[in-house]
Amino acid sequence: MGNGPLAKTKGRRNKIKKYKRSIKLGRRPKDRDEIQTQIEKAEEAGKPIAFEYDDELPGGGQYYAIETGQHFTDAKALADHKKSRYFKKRAKELKEEKYTQESAEIYSGMTKEKLPPAHPVESNL
Repeated sequence: MGNGPLAKTKGRRNKIKKYKRSIKLGRRPKDRDEIQTQIEKAEEAGKPIAFEYDDELPGGGQYYAIETGQHFTDAKALADHKKSRYFKKRAKELKEEKYTQESAEIYSGMTKEKLPPAHPVESNL
C-alpha cells in the first residue's frame, strides 16, 4: 500500500465533519409526515404508488415498501421486510394522526408540567 495522506488507512475520515454529516443524512429514512402526505396524495389521485422501471433503483423500482419508503431487489426481500419489527412499528406509527393539537402544544412549549406537591399535607382526623 502507498504511504502518505492518500493511503487507505482505517479511520482516515473520522475527524472530517462534512463527511460524517453526509453519511448520516444520506442513509436517513423518510420522516413519518412525508410518507403520510405521499399516501394521502396517492389516495386523492385514486392510484396506488408505483414507479416506472428504473435501472438505478434496486429491483428496477418495482418492489417498494410504502410504509418505510424503501426499494428492494425482489419480491422475497420485500416480503421478508414486511415481516420485520421495523416495518410493523412504522406501519403502526402511520395509522396515527399526522398532527394533533396536543403534540403541537408540547413542541411549542405551551403546556406546563403538572408535578405532585413537594410536601403533601397530611390530615389527622
